[in-house]
Amino acid sequence: MASADLREELDCSICLCTYRDPVMLRCGHNFCRVCIDRVLDTQDGSGDYSCPECGEEFQERPALIRNISLHKVMDKFLFTSPTHMENGIFCTYCVDSPVRAVRSCLHCQASLCDKHLRAHSKSPEHVLSDLSTTMEKRKCSVHKKILEYYCTEDAACICVYCSAGEHREHQVELLDEAPEKKKRKLGNVLQKLITKINDMEEKIQSLEEHRRKAQEQAAGKANRVTDLCTLLMIQVDDLEKMILSEISTQEKEESLSLYILICQLEIKKDELSRKMRHIEELCNMTDPPTVLQEPDTGDLCDPEEEGDDEDTGGHDKRPHDEDDLYVAEISQTLHTLCDVITSIRSGIYVVSPANVSLDVTTAVGNLLISDDLKTATWTGEWQNRPETAERFKDYQVMSRRGFTSGRHYWDVEIRGSGGWRVGMCYPSIDRRGRQSVIGYNKKSWSLWRCNNRYSVFHGNKVIRIPRKISSDRFRICLDYEVGQLAFYELCDPIRHLHTFTATFSEPLHAALHVYKGSVKILGGSRNWKKLSFMI
Repeated sequence: MASADLREELDCSICLCTYRDPVMLRCGHNFCRVCIDRVLDTQDGSGDYSCPECGEEFQERPALIRNISLHKVMDKFLFTSPTHMENGIFCTYCVDSPVRAVRSCLHCQASLCDKHLRAHSKSPEHVLSDLSTTMEKRKCSVHKKILEYYCTEDAACICVYCSAGEHREHQVELLDEAPEKKKRKLGNVLQKLITKINDMEEKIQSLEEHRRKAQEQAAGKANRVTDLCTLLMIQVDDLEKMILSEISTQEKEESLSLYILICQLEIKKDELSRKMRHIEELCNMTDPPTVLQEPDTGDLCDPEEEGDDEDTGGHDKRPHDEDDLYVAEISQTLHTLCDVITSIRSGIYVVSPANVSLDVTTAVGNLLISDDLKTATWTGEWQNRPETAERFKDYQVMSRRGFTSGRHYWDVEIRGSGGWRVGMCYPSIDRRGRQSVIGYNKKSWSLWRCNNRYSVFHGNKVIRIPRKISSDRFRICLDYEVGQLAFYELCDPIRHLHTFTATFSEPLHAALHVYKGSVKILGGSRNWKKLSFMI
């Protein structure tokens, strides 16, 4: 019942229907905007204006104030009711009972049912359109005329007066045609966005798959490391127990042997003490015949005593050979553990080969650089290259790319029996003289082969590599933040040759020094990956 009473309060007193765009007069009464406009239009001739509800008079045509509060009430109550949702927009002229509208007239700003549409004016100024509750937006705010054109330069909808006025020199289009062009453009943009989204979704799926595989690989490696460390701890524990047991057994055996020897020596000591007392008694005798009748003092000594030193000497010696055996076994195990830990620390995570390309502008004239910028070959013919400050003078070339962070590695393959150097250098390295050779200064590091002997160089200091090298492939690994540059021989298994430690202060470029042969850079990729390691 209360709902029905409230609905009656939302009816316009002129058309007796629910408010459509309610406005308010100064006296406080509310009406439909269209209804009160019609009443005021009829009062224009007399010049007297009054409120249809209370009769209050106004000297001038009263301004219509939009009742925002009533709008909100209708939005929350009436417009959400099933009846309104079903009926939609009503005919403006069916004041007796609401009739659903089918078209809107932009000129009249009214909605029309089938009956009033047939009787509506067909003149050109009456423009019919689809149903709309925002017909005011289809009129020019300045000239109050229907918007018929679209100015492409100002991106604005204009009327015929605007097109002849401030927009007369602008490019304009018919308002009904302009949206189609814009829709086609938006359709193209939409298609591109859809393509980009599809590409992104594929990349996301690919990255998710890589992440899943990386997590699985990391979990597998973590389990392997855990199992390996557990096994090592078990082996170390068993080794400790075995050695401690052996030491305890040796201690018991040696203690028993020494105890027996001590008992024997105590017996001999007592015998010697008895003889000493007898000799002292002889020395104290005053009767010469009695003294002379006793045997000589030399006869009193036991001949077997002469071997006492030899008998006891064997017991005084500690079993050094056995001790050394256990020490060697422990030392060997510890060295094995150190090697395992080093392999784990250095081999679990490495990066894929860096994309290294040679910079022809730095290549000396007698080095031939391949078209793919991967191979440097010594040649007797001088290449026709201009002399620049960046170009080396001594059989060298450096890479175009420099590394300023991260971990990277690159591989090289040596061809020919000539001398060569591979390594990395700062871009500020000298380009002429002995100081320009990589390794002969503090701005570069290199691995060098000369007369089938291998060395590493930095700061003009040489470190010989004693082990025999048979491979013609080598790897250079860089960890910029840690400050390590390492060289490896690419054999099976890979062998570590030397690691330089430094605090890098400039970008590091790959560098090659080639004499009577060639050096080729193998492969190239910028993606990180995790590699397994072998123990």
